[in-house]
Amino acid sequence: MKIRGAVLGRIGDERPYATSRPISVVELELDEPGPTEVLVRIEAAGVCHSDLSVVDGNRVRPVPMLLGHEAAGRVERVGAEVDDLAVGQRVVMAFLPRCGECAGCRTDGRLPCTRGSASNNAGELLGGGRRLHAVTPLGDGDDAVGAGDDVHHHLGVSGFATHAVVDRRSLVPVDDDVPPEVAAVLGCAVLTGGGAVLNAGKPADGDTVVVVGLGGVGMAALLTAVSLGKGPVIGVDAVPEKLARALELGASQAFSPADALEAGLKAPVVVEAAGNVRAFETAVALTGVGGVTVTVGLPAPTAEATIRPLGITAEARTIVGSYLGSAVPARDIPTYAQMWREGRLPVEALISSRTRLEDINQAMDALADGQAIRQVIIFDADGSEPSDQADGTDHDHR
Repeated sequence: MKIRGAVLGRIGDERPYATSRPISVVELELDEPGPTEVLVRIEAAGVCHSDLSVVDGNRVRPVPMLLGHEAAGRVERVGAEVDDLAVGQRVVMAFLPRCGECAGCRTDGRLPCTRGSASNNAGELLGGGRRLHAVTPLGDGDDAVGAGDDVHHHLGVSGFATHAVVDRRSLVPVDDDVPPEVAAVLGCAVLTGGGAVLNAGKPADGDTVVVVGLGGVGMAALLTAVSLGKGPVIGVDAVPEKLARALELGASQAFSPADALEAGLKAPVVVEAAGNVRAFETAVALTGVGGVTVTVGLPAPTAEATIRPLGITAEARTIVGSYLGSAVPARDIPTYAQMWREGRLPVEALISSRTRLEDINQAMDALADGQAIRQVIIFDADGSEPSDQADGTDHDHR
């Protein structure tokens, strides 16, 4: 079938991306789902730093690639071996599928799935190969593909499109009362940020939780920590508007990194969600005696941080890496959906604006400039974009 999607043709273009336009919205050919796969009509897709990291080259992925890994939609067709999803059912897409058989899958979320990681790195689905094909030539130079050639999948999802074929193990069903925008954000921002608190940080009663980096993932971590009611929650970011927003969402205090360090702030649980070296170093410095630093940010592969090992040893502190919030999506997404349903986790507060698929390059600029928490692309029931978005106007959900 023919679909429309946002394809990254070049990595490392100069900014602004609105001018260099490394991403093009084009027509693609999408295969029928295989035996263990599902065709999903996309309803909503969030724009995340992990997408930007591919555009700017911090995360090396093969191109051309149909981007987007935080999405939700409706099941339109299922493969012959899929017997637990129904046509019309709403599903959340998880960007790291779990095969359920490898050593990583036996760690209760602590380690990623080995097969899922390998397929993501190759730009393939978990079952192997690609289901996307160029209708017209795409890309430049050595990365160019011709009409009919394969286009790579992004993290098993490729959600910046009207439709996607994904492996069943990349999907988690949710009830219809969970709106598409909320469902989409559950699949990455909340799964990652919330999991950094619940699965990795595990604050005890009375523990202060500090979140360094208040983008979509960081704000989700902050919201989750507030919902637990264990102790004070403090936000740290260099952008004043994000600090103000953190206070609106229930943070007890909010500091710039410099002010937090100058104040001598220390906490038993510190979550780093910015994905840069300075944020990581700040998070380690803010971690108290016996505390845990949870890092979920994804800096450039060549990035190096400086910390004092003696402080880790003498103060019995722990640094924990948490990919995808150390989550098991099939277990955790329903938990977050129930927390949202009960009013304890106001996920809508993470959605700073809506944007059009056609404006994806501008959305990447806004993300890179630190202007956005979570921008969400909304699609109508026929796979088109809503008519009230035709002017590109942001719709603030705060």
